[in-house]
Amino acid sequence: MSEKNFVDYVKICCRSGAGGAGSVHFFRDNKNARGGPDGGDGGRGGHIIIKGNKQLWTLLALKYRKHVIAKPGANGAGGHKSGAYGDDIILEVPLGTIAKDAETGKVHFEITEDGETQIIVPGGKGGLGNSHFKSSTKRTPMYAQPGEPGKEEWKVLELKVLADVGLVGLPNAGKSTLLAAVTAAKPKIANYAFTTLTPNLGIVAYRDSKSFIMADIPGIIENAHEGKGLGIRFLRHIERNALLLFVIAADDENISETYKVLLNELQMFNSELLDKPRILAISKADLVDKELKEMLLEEMDIDVPILFFSSITHEGIIKLKDEIWKSLNTSL
Repeated sequence: MSEKNFVDYVKICCRSGAGGAGSVHFFRDNKNARGGPDGGDGGRGGHIIIKGNKQLWTLLALKYRKHVIAKPGANGAGGHKSGAYGDDIILEVPLGTIAKDAETGKVHFEITEDGETQIIVPGGKGGLGNSHFKSSTKRTPMYAQPGEPGKEEWKVLELKVLADVGLVGLPNAGKSTLLAAVTAAKPKIANYAFTTLTPNLGIVAYRDSKSFIMADIPGIIENAHEGKGLGIRFLRHIERNALLLFVIAADDENISETYKVLLNELQMFNSELLDKPRILAISKADLVDKELKEMLLEEMDIDVPILFFSSITHEGIIKLKDEIWKSLNTSL
């Protein structure tokens, strides 16, 4: 998917339908010129509904749809006939989409299953017809309820990529190259920072026809949690990954310090991210010999599994897959 087609944030104005008015009506036939009240209820106004669709990977379809308006319910009629409901508007979104109030930031819900539906703005209730107001003292009520008005509210939809493994690292650490080496994904790869501007997903084939989904998250920079660069936008995608695979290049000046910087950014953004299982993968292993690898391991004070790999020579790739699969199944 091209970067211009990946949309993970939209803000839309949702206007639900007004409820129909209840009817003021009295029964009439050849024998009764004016019978009892039989006014029907008004129909409910149309809801604005969010629905999960596992075939979607982006909010692109909603990018230019700034106003969503549902239809009102129909008025009630005589003979206890209720008005028709207003047509609902259903907005299909990828799994992992979160709905928020645009003004308060309050999270309404998260869509996690295919076909799951949630009402983001409810339609107005229909008014009661005059038949509801008949009593022993009021046999011919001349009034009915109006329908409730619809609501107009601004909502934000945010997409957090769903994946088993999320690649975490500084720009140009080798994450995109790893994704390309182990999946059929074709992310943009170049020898400069910020090649990846949107998450890329790929399916990693494992032993015995097993597989898992890997996501290449755009590179994190120091102070990303404060919104530096596109930090917040990038960091929120990491929240939906089961396992965090930290990728740091073997030629990094200080691997342990870089790892601490990445951990700090995750903690400052959402401390719960540190509860996820982690693996440290040292990329570009073809640039260092066995002796230097042993020296680097001795220098690192890191309490997670550490593996070296090369996406160019495929050194350590199978071992890395084994460790990922083991960690994923241990954490389930």
